Amino acid sequence: MKRRILGGTGISVSEYALGAMMFGAWGNRDHDESVRIIHRALDAGINFVDTADVYSQGESEEIVGKALKGRRDAVVLATKGHSAMGEDPNSSGNSRRWLTRAVENSLRRLNTDWIDLYQVHRPDPHTDIDETLSVLSDLVRAGKVRAIGHSTFPAEQIVEAQWTAERRGHVRFRTEQPPYSILARGAEGSVLPTAQRYGMGVLTWGPLSAGWLSGKYGKPSDVDLSAGSGRAAMEQNKFDPSRPGNAAKLQAVAELTEVADQSGLPLRHMAIAFVRSHPAVTSVIIGPRTPAHLEDLLDGADVEIGADVLDRIDEIVPPGTDLNRDDSYHTPPALSDRALRRR
Repeated sequence: MKRRILGGTGISVSEYALGAMMFGAWGNRDHDESVRIIHRALDAGINFVDTADVYSQGESEEIVGKALKGRRDAVVLATKGHSAMGEDPNSSGNSRRWLTRAVENSLRRLNTDWIDLYQVHRPDPHTDIDETLSVLSDLVRAGKVRAIGHSTFPAEQIVEAQWTAERRGHVRFRTEQPPYSILARGAEGSVLPTAQRYGMGVLTWGPLSAGWLSGKYGKPSDVDLSAGSGRAAMEQNKFDPSRPGNAAKLQAVAELTEVADQSGLPLRHMAIAFVRSHPAVTSVIIGPRTPAHLEDLLDGADVEIGADVLDRIDEIVPPGTDLNRDDSYHTPPALSDRALRRR
């Protein structure tokens, strides 16, 4: 497993990061099997594990904590805070009040004394970025956190945070964690170049675009909208082929599958290699739910794709394009809150 340096921190991380979202009630409910998956990933050379407090409402962090017992020193451990962890409106967001408590809760669930990378999971329009950076800086200086980052921040807020840190003397954000895949290339327009401009590390999530690039979906009849996970997906409008964005994705997947076949690669391996090929990307988060999923993803860890394949991908999905705008996973309040755009 190849290594890269994380955002100028001097911390060496594997090109694959093990995402733990699927460990627990959201995915694999078998704790022992989830622990075995984590151990197998570590044995394969992955030293970077990413989770969040909101994943299965803390259960994922607890599983990761169990798995890292006796192996903590060899692992770069990342988690995130921001999302609601209860009914209390103050149990979410990026305020000093909440993040101080959220970090303590994560430390307890992860059974560790420190977090290598603590990330705010989303922007918080209700909290001044100076407030957020102030508390995160205090946590770094207290030794509870080694480095800080953010996830799904638009470029303008990345810049604002960097300038605020410099002007106020705060610890600065070292990483961004954007969604990025062949089908969701919006980050290429400004987020990835901005991260590069500030020397930030980038760990991407969703390289298989929620399963669209797994190789399971080639035409509308392949999309299962029946009970179980398929029904949940339908309710979230993630896979409904009648929606224009999804129809465009299905067409692209059919063409991309042909490119992968001609290259002698499974589509999923080509998709992850595409993300790894961007010079701004430090590490790609993979999120296996089963041991078989992990083994298949590990088989593609060394896959490299050439300029000819990248050019063909560009023809199918132009650079900077999100085929479905919902795949940005962040709608600015200026667009979602009517009160901010109407007198």
